[in-house]
Amino acid sequence: MLSRSYPSDLLKMPTSTADALPPVLAGPLLRRLERDRLVLWLVGSRPLSLTMLLEPSGESARRVELDATSCRVLRIGRHACLHLIDVHLPEPLPQDTLIYYDLIVTQGDGSEAKIAQWAPHLLHEGATRPSLVLRSRADDILYGSCRKPHHPSRDGLARADRLLAEQIGQADARPALLMLCGDQVYADDVAGPMLAAVHALIQRLGLYGESLEGAVVADSEALYAHPAGYYRREELLPAFKSNEALRERFFGGVEKPIFTTANAHNHLVTLAEVMAMYLLVWSPVPWQLVPEPKMPPLDAEHMASWRREANALQGFCGDLPQAARLFAHIQTLMIFDDHDITDDWNLSAKWESTAYEHPFSRRIVGNALLAYMLCQGWGNRPDAFGALLDETEALTAALDSQDRLDAAAQDALIDRLLSFDQWDYVLRTQPTVIVLDTRTRRWRSRRLPSRPSGLMNWESLVELQHELLDETAAVIVSPTPMFGVKLIEVIQRICAFAGHALTVDAENWMAHRGAASVMLNIFRHFRTPANYVILSGDVHYSFAYDVQVRDRDRTPHIWQITSSGIKNEFPRRLLDWLDRLNRWLYSPRSPLNWFTQRRDLKIRPRLPDQRHRGERLWNSSGIGQVLLDAQGRPARIVQHNADGGPSTQFLAQDAPSSAATPIDQPGSGV
Repeated sequence: MLSRSYPSDLLKMPTSTADALPPVLAGPLLRRLERDRLVLWLVGSRPLSLTMLLEPSGESARRVELDATSCRVLRIGRHACLHLIDVHLPEPLPQDTLIYYDLIVTQGDGSEAKIAQWAPHLLHEGATRPSLVLRSRADDILYGSCRKPHHPSRDGLARADRLLAEQIGQADARPALLMLCGDQVYADDVAGPMLAAVHALIQRLGLYGESLEGAVVADSEALYAHPAGYYRREELLPAFKSNEALRERFFGGVEKPIFTTANAHNHLVTLAEVMAMYLLVWSPVPWQLVPEPKMPPLDAEHMASWRREANALQGFCGDLPQAARLFAHIQTLMIFDDHDITDDWNLSAKWESTAYEHPFSRRIVGNALLAYMLCQGWGNRPDAFGALLDETEALTAALDSQDRLDAAAQDALIDRLLSFDQWDYVLRTQPTVIVLDTRTRRWRSRRLPSRPSGLMNWESLVELQHELLDETAAVIVSPTPMFGVKLIEVIQRICAFAGHALTVDAENWMAHRGAASVMLNIFRHFRTPANYVILSGDVHYSFAYDVQVRDRDRTPHIWQITSSGIKNEFPRRLLDWLDRLNRWLYSPRSPLNWFTQRRDLKIRPRLPDQRHRGERLWNSSGIGQVLLDAQGRPARIVQHNADGGPSTQFLAQDAPSSAATPIDQPGSGV
């Protein structure tokens, strides 16, 4: 049985009409927050009449009616409406103080319902409404990536909520923001019971269907009902002569389907599926609206997978109210990595040309990207998405008699999304936070299109340098570590050279010589910062490196800090061996470094304070936290473990193993 932790009175509601649904299905999520502008994301079961209440400590309350200029409503189903809230305030809010807020829903009869009534799980013990803090400095950041619901580990977002609960009344102790560095959802790796819940929620909310060109099935309804719909979706891939021929065309006979994760048997396909997934991973409410997922007819192997996944999802659902409460109390910013769309997304020029040339694979990628825009991308950079939201609104308003989207309009919108180039964004805080798009503007190899692309092309790297000019310090969010575990990068490089880049997910900054060289030159530039903190995820283990770039004129200092995953881990025995071999082969004093891009770098790993056998890599789901000093240098680097154990600190090798880590001096320990 999946955990049912939302108030039981919802279960008693009749289900025959839309009025029986709770007014809010998911949210609010606090997205980009500034003194004079608040951006929030919410999904209602109908268009809602909303009023925002804001009350900073020691001040009188402000009441803001959310009309069409401050709350855009996009219908995604008969009983599901996105509410994109973007409030411009005439009087700025104070910084570094508690600001209590509420979202009041006006009912049809004129009565009002506050968050305490329609989402009590969002409130901390003893509270009557949630709160937020606008920090004057981005010097305390929670960060992480890779949240897979059916992984057996605990949820790092629930751990972050417990951390916040300890500081909820202390404005100066609360983190400035939560940065999610990629893989917030796994569109390509879905548990069987989760897929059943997705389909039940689609039906319950009337999420819109669509036609499918180039597939074995004609439309979404046929997909949901197909016997291969669970654990065998690879059989429904684009209909060339055979799937074997498809693999040969795409990947030279490699035994991977078009969507290259080894777990693509339940890959999400339709826009409705991806939108339902977002609701189920961000809110406990939708779980109350669907019946317990029932196992379809399966063979013995898949029956065992179903039971194992259902058990893991029970723990996920148990932690879900805490994750939702976290989103309601802290500014949360996001960027995609591959699993938000599909594994190995845009890994090489060959992957792109083959995947986007077929209408069905193009639609699958496009649907996930459209859902990302609506649920993640818009909240990072609202001003960039006006035209795309206009097209989305027109798309969801033009339905056929069976509530299906217009195929031509959907494909046209996807075409524009695939060429859109404003997924990255900048926060002009202290220090500046720059979030990179390492997925859609890649440095493609024209001579060898099957080789991995550089994670950013020349133009986007030039734009990055422009954003860094004359800054004294910067936090750069790169979903994939810029400076990773060298042994793993070497293995990826060897496999890529042999034509098996997809087999080992050969994506790292050093895999493309041009992109790596330009990035190092940006660090050397005399007008770019002296101190950089790079926050990353992706790899399913955590580590911290102190890095110096060798240069005659200046020595920029870089801290590569990686926390992964929020709810995912690396195979333990394999990581132990890779960690050990990497220490032997690529220690800071190893001459092998001179045969790599590291000849221009001095790199020294920080050591987990709970390490054993000299390990550098920490393998536990959880959430990372970095606290910065006035110069933008890490004062503490912490991994809060989701399993409830003590937090792990990454200490400089010349630092004492104590709870308090001294501020590093430039160049120390390297």
